[in-house]
Amino acid sequence: MNRFDLSNKFVMITGSCGLLGQKHALALLEIGASIILTDIDENLLIKVKKSLESKNFHGRIKYYLMDVGSEDSIMNVFKKLKKDNIRTTRLENFSLDRWNLEISVGLTGAYLCSKFFGSAMAKDGKGGVILNIASDLSVIAPDQRIYRQDGIADDLQAVKPVTYSVIKAGLIGLTRYLASYWADKGVRANALSPGGVFTNQDSEFVNRLSSLIPMGRMAKSDEYIGAIQFLCSDASAYMNGQNIVIDGGRSVI
Repeated sequence: MNRFDLSNKFVMITGSCGLLGQKHALALLEIGASIILTDIDENLLIKVKKSLESKNFHGRIKYYLMDVGSEDSIMNVFKKLKKDNIRTTRLENFSLDRWNLEISVGLTGAYLCSKFFGSAMAKDGKGGVILNIASDLSVIAPDQRIYRQDGIADDLQAVKPVTYSVIKAGLIGLTRYLASYWADKGVRANALSPGGVFTNQDSEFVNRLSSLIPMGRMAKSDEYIGAIQFLCSDASAYMNGQNIVIDGGRSVI
């Protein structure tokens, strides 16, 4: 039966909303293929996709509107496929433009806010608090296995982008720098590094991530409130330059 194995292979089916097209899609899904449905009716394409996914073929079906009688239509789908089937979050495909944009927003933005508002707090004589929100990935590397999908080639697997880790680790460095820079002016700087928050993510992802956490679950959305209140108030008056990791214990094993 290995001769029939189409795992990590993509198959395009034209006229896939027709009875035979659907049968062909199901036949190929059963032997491991990932399917690209094409036809001229988007509503029918969505219906067929949902029908096939209901048979436990999630993550292996895409659809595109395409008129096989139109060269322009076919060319548009060709261009979309070429773009869509390069996983741009993977390090080997990650563009410098995207790197610069995300570093600018996530890290440079924090620096600029600290520069202007931190300076103001230092000058007015009243001091203040800077709290940077990092992540448990500021202290550990992402486990890319939790994002994997069955039937997808390695070079197309989803990953946590490199910029996320760099930004979150950079925020910790910025926090420590600020903690000593304005300490004599009464300005404290700390960081909070939360673990993953459950927001109805895919059950397989949730199970994989939860298996890495000693408490066996992701965080509830309100479980960081107490930490925020502590770090922003005088209750933490002698805490400065620290990274508070609240991740259910994931980073300690």
